[in-house]
Amino acid sequence: MSFSHLLVAIDGSELSDQAVARAVDLARSLGARITFFHADPGLPGLLGGFGEQLDPNTLELLISASQRQGDRILAAARAQAAAAGIDAAIESGINPLPHEAILAAAQRCAADLIVMASHGRRGLSALFLGSETQKVLTGSPLPVLVVR
Repeated sequence: MSFSHLLVAIDGSELSDQAVARAVDLARSLGARITFFHADPGLPGLLGGFGEQLDPNTLELLISASQRQGDRILAAARAQAAAAGIDAAIESGINPLPHEAILAAAQRCAADLIVMASHGRRGLSALFLGSETQKVLTGSPLPVLVVR
């Protein structure tokens, strides 16, 4: 099976950076292009239910900071791909359920492989926090390469 368009879901973590490196290597060996995707959880994810206790100016600052951070993450990934001679697009989406945003982005950009990191949570933390990677794995009609 050959892949021509990789959707690489990134969050700026060290493991996500490893997924970027692996995806760039894979794209180079396959002659594939990449779309880097950052899912911003928006206010529910940022505030965990405390939004009504903050003034509007603080909310705007938080939203703006989150968007800037996402832009930095995407720009760094795109620069890494460009340095390797890989054609890379960037995209972001706001959704309190990142796995849904990732799956929608993969469909929208017609990717044929999703690449993402797993943070390796186990036990109770995995049960309570859930795993976006696991949700993508179970919900994706596409193959998913998990970097760990």
